[in-house]
Amino acid sequence: MRIVLDAMGTDDAPRIEVAGTIEALREHESDVEVILVGDRDAIEAELATHESAPPRISIYHAPDRVQGNDSPASVIRKKPHSSIVVGLELQRKGEADAFVSAGSTGAVMATSLFKLKTLPGVDRPAVGTLLPTAKEPCLLVDAGANIDCKPQHLVQFAHLGSIYAREIMGRTEPRIALLNIGKEPGKGDELSAAAFRVLNREDGLNFVGNLEGGGIIEGVCDVIVCDGFVGNVLLKFYESVAQFIISLIRKKLDALTENSLNFEEIFRILDYSETGGAPLLGVGGVSVICHGGSSSKAIRNAIKVAVQAVRSDMVAQTASRLAASMSDTAEEIS
Repeated sequence: MRIVLDAMGTDDAPRIEVAGTIEALREHESDVEVILVGDRDAIEAELATHESAPPRISIYHAPDRVQGNDSPASVIRKKPHSSIVVGLELQRKGEADAFVSAGSTGAVMATSLFKLKTLPGVDRPAVGTLLPTAKEPCLLVDAGANIDCKPQHLVQFAHLGSIYAREIMGRTEPRIALLNIGKEPGKGDELSAAAFRVLNREDGLNFVGNLEGGGIIEGVCDVIVCDGFVGNVLLKFYESVAQFIISLIRKKLDALTENSLNFEEIFRILDYSETGGAPLLGVGGVSVICHGGSSSKAIRNAIKVAVQAVRSDMVAQTASRLAASMSDTAEEIS
């Protein structure tokens, strides 16, 4: 299994990517290899600082790097030799099984869409991100890929999330909820009300109704569906609150002379780097998106997400289930 890692994605590339790769390969079986794509000289120099780097690391030279001010839609045309474009091209040609990047989210999404295409039945791929709850983590779809959505897009997100929750998260009958301002049917704007009506009669989904923001943390569902604007705001707020809580607890612990309490499990649950990366659901390949400020642990866990997706044959499973469950969705909505 070959995982392509964009080695020029994080704010401190390639140091973070190289360290995360080494950590990941020490955890995974010998059939997992990582191809670091980026500036060869910079990557080799960083690898040289590690005395015992695993041999299952190779380098594919890509001289260009996508910057934050680059237009995502123009990256393929203007920077065809960038690490994002080259890395996804390797997967498209079958020379790799998955792609991981902490680079420009927009560029990764646009290039994934162009190189890997969408699966049949999917108009718009969506980013799926895990959120901690009082029970098990739940999947937020969409976490930022799509701003202006129609009801059929939210229905597709629900199917994509349900498949991922079943195949990757191990939920036997995933509970799907629509994020809204009230629990009652008909609540919310026109998009939410229309999506609710379709989801409520959609075959193949365990739709449990609307979910208010205050209920997210209770863990009453496995998949939360919303458009990318709302999802990204929720995700950023969730992460900031988690970091605030961790910081607050650590300060209080530092003030104690003796501490018999173990808060490490709490820190682990709230730490976004434990998840590592968010898969782009609905494309014809495995594309995992990470924070630009990711740590080596986050990169390690993002590689783990990619490995799990490949091992479970996520793309084929998604395509198969979509074909079986979404054949009549467009007709019902129209």
